[in-house]
Amino acid sequence: QVQLVESGGGLVQAGGSLRLSCAASGFTFSNYWMYWVRQAPGKGLEWVSCMYTDSTNTYFATSVVGRATISRDNANNTVYLTMNNLKPDDTAVYHCAADRRSRIVAPHSVTEYEYWGQGTQVTVSS
Repeated sequence: QVQLVESGGGLVQAGGSLRLSCAASGFTFSNYWMYWVRQAPGKGLEWVSCMYTDSTNTYFATSVVGRATISRDNANNTVYLTMNNLKPDDTAVYHCAADRRSRIVAPHSVTEYEYWGQGTQVTVSS
């Protein structure tokens, strides 16, 4: 059974930092691109970042570039997203997703990925 379980969200003040984790199971993690996407209240899904299978290539949305880092631990089937200098506009539910394809495109739904998690809420107060 495939599972992606996000954790690490919470309430943080503007300017603060968070490290989100996504624990994967049920599939060969090291064969998959890993993605972070987010959905703010009343808005569509936004692609945030992704990382290739062996961590050699990483990509970030312009809205988070310079403030976010993505990393993965293939030995422990986990991907991380660290966000610094958080802004109220970063408030959203953050989902991780997995796909064997490179999908550096704006998603409409998490179902466009092969696997996805239920998300973790990040709230940034001003």
